[in-house]
Amino acid sequence: MSDTGIAGKFGAGWIHAAGRRDTLVSMAPAYPIGLEVDDATPQSRLTVLFRMIMIIPHVIILEFIGVAVSVVTLLAWFAILFTGKYPAGLMNFAINAMHWQTRYSGYAFLLTGAYPPFAMGVDAAYPVRLIAEGQIEGRNRLTVFFRYFMLIPQILVLYFVLIAAGVVLMISWLVALFTGSVPVGMHNFLAGTLRWQTRVGAYGSLLTDQYPPFSLS
Repeated sequence: MSDTGIAGKFGAGWIHAAGRRDTLVSMAPAYPIGLEVDDATPQSRLTVLFRMIMIIPHVIILEFIGVAVSVVTLLAWFAILFTGKYPAGLMNFAINAMHWQTRYSGYAFLLTGAYPPFAMGVDAAYPVRLIAEGQIEGRNRLTVFFRYFMLIPQILVLYFVLIAAGVVLMISWLVALFTGSVPVGMHNFLAGTLRWQTRVGAYGSLLTDQYPPFSLS
């Protein structure tokens, strides 16, 4: 497990975790949770064909990690309501777990042909990278208390975006089987969908009080 992506300082009430890459689809620097995705590159037709089978080991492990993250989020919810702070240790775990989840999702979305590592924390060399600044102090108890009610508009809109993404993913899968690569436009749409989904997930996990934008960028 790697914690190298979590900065060693907690100044101004934030934990920062970030990777780096020169070639990006796009990211949203104004929001504390972002996603960097490299441009579409050729992929192995064989791994594209068996992609859903190849991700099974990650699915199994992430199910257990997801349970742990749910417990962490519940503990953080009570902590914030009583103290106004998200405990730093719990924040570290939640962000590190989200790094793994993001890489897995990028691979499942055909955004890259590079198999994701079985590791938490930052991997700056991987083509799909989470950029996360978790808010520890200065938390809004009211929005934390009503967090899941506030997510309803995002969930409703994202539901239809994910339906469209499912169709695009299927078409991309078929195209990649014949051409060895995902079309740029489809790649960008899938990257944007994952970016939106990641921001909503981070907001639901209490990593920030800043409401996520209704945007793919």
